[in-house]
Formats: sequence, structure tokens, C-alpha cells
Amino acid sequence: MFAVAFTAWGSPVTWLEIVAFAMAVAMVLANFRVHVVGWPLAIASSALYALLFADSKLYGEASLQFIFIALAGWGWWQWLRGRGDDGTALKVRSLPLRLRLWTLCLTLAAWPLLGALLHRATDSDMPYLDALPTVGSVAGQILLGRKYVENWPVWVAVNAVSVVLFAWKGLWLTVILYALFTVMAAAGWRAWRRLAARGAVHG
Repeated sequence: MFAVAFTAWGSPVTWLEIVAFAMAVAMVLANFRVHVVGWPLAIASSALYALLFADSKLYGEASLQFIFIALAGWGWWQWLRGRGDDGTALKVRSLPLRLRLWTLCLTLAAWPLLGALLHRATDSDMPYLDALPTVGSVAGQILLGRKYVENWPVWVAVNAVSVVLFAWKGLWLTVILYALFTVMAAAGWRAWRRLAARGAVHG
């Protein structure tokens, strides 16, 4: 899987990165349509990206993939069996303002803590830039699992930062993927706002 398929802008692109790319795009498209198949795709793509990021010494991003796998299992269960506060099946809805502020504060607090850990415990050459999308992604995945609209603006921010991170590492196919993710997350945000306004139930 680490065999080089082609070279882009002077950097090798492996078959592993190509397969992970394809699965990740399919996952986001499924999430956009609120289709449960996105969760097994998330598990598969995260496993592949864990290998890719570890090979590139992006240990925060690599570790994040294992958290993603666990959260994807949880999110899969939530979309199939989860219930809202009213006891009905989960539906696309907006996060209350108080919980938005809590999510933001917890994410910003976790960022420098993880960055310091990566700086001290690994040979990462950009621990704080690695840490930011890592903690943001955990927040986004939890919000997605509970079908909150606000998962999408979180992904817009996470993906934009990730573009810079992966460009620095020369992972150009992944740069294209995360740039695409940024656009798709903005479209998902708009689509889910419409679903929330209609009170639509999906799963």
C-alpha cells in the first residue's frame, strides 16, 4: 500500500493515500445526505489515514484516527438507535447556544494541552498546528454523531487548518482532499440548516 502510484508537485503519492482519499470523499457525501453508510466508511478511511499520518510523523493526526474509529462506532449506533431529548429518533437540529459556547471553550482549552504533549512526547516538528485540527475533529465528530448542524462549521475550520498542515508535509493528494472537504462542509452546513428548519428525521 505504501508503493508510489505517481508523483505530484515533487512528492510521491502512494496507493494507500489514493484509497484513503476515495473512501473519505464517499464518507462525506454520505454524511451530507444523512446516510448511515458514512460511518463504516469513516472507520475504514480512518484506519488507512492512521498509517499514512504515522508514516509522515503527524502523530496527533495519526492518534486522532483511532479516536475517529471509536467515535464512528458510537456515531453509527447513535444514528441507528439514538434518541433525542424528547425520546424520539435523532433528527438534524441546531445546538443550543450554551452548548455551543461549552464546545468552543473545551476545544480551545484542549488545543494547547495536546500541543504541549506532542511537543514533549514525540518528535513532531509542528505539534501545535497538528494539535488544533486534532481536538477540533473530536468536537466535530461528536456533534455529527448527535446530528447537530454545528458539526459542519467545525469541519470547515478543521479542514482549512488541515490544508496548511498537509501542504507543509507535502501530502498533496490529502491537501486536495481537505480543500474539497472544506467546500463540502460549507455545502453540508447549508443543507443541514434547511433540514433542521423542516424538522426532518433521517438515519
